[in-house]
Amino acid sequence: QFQPVESGGGLVQSGGSLRLSCVASEFPFDYYAIGWFRQAPGKEREGVACISRSGSDTNYADSVKGRFTGSRDNAKKTMYLQMNSLKPEDTAIYYCALVRKRSGCTITLPSEYTFWGQGTQVTVSS
Repeated sequence: QFQPVESGGGLVQSGGSLRLSCVASEFPFDYYAIGWFRQAPGKEREGVACISRSGSDTNYADSVKGRFTGSRDNAKKTMYLQMNSLKPEDTAIYYCALVRKRSGCTITLPSEYTFWGQGTQVTVSS
């Protein structure tokens, strides 16, 4: 089954940065919007950021606005999530997901996304 692959997670101190990558080499990548979601222990999965198929539209959760930036390189079939000023509450497993979508993107409907990666752990120490 086609599955995107996340990487770039790890342990970082509060205030630090990480860049997550999501590679979807088996997909016609530029047909898909891409979302990042996260799930902390004991909490529901929440949307973090998304980017439209063209890269022209992005959406972010209020909790990460101004700190996280999404971008994509369609030639490399990769989406990036640059995470700056990380906080302990950002600790979670981060998943990327793809949805075939003509325009725009949303992070409020995870059920809309068709293909999910296995996740990468991000841990922010205080």
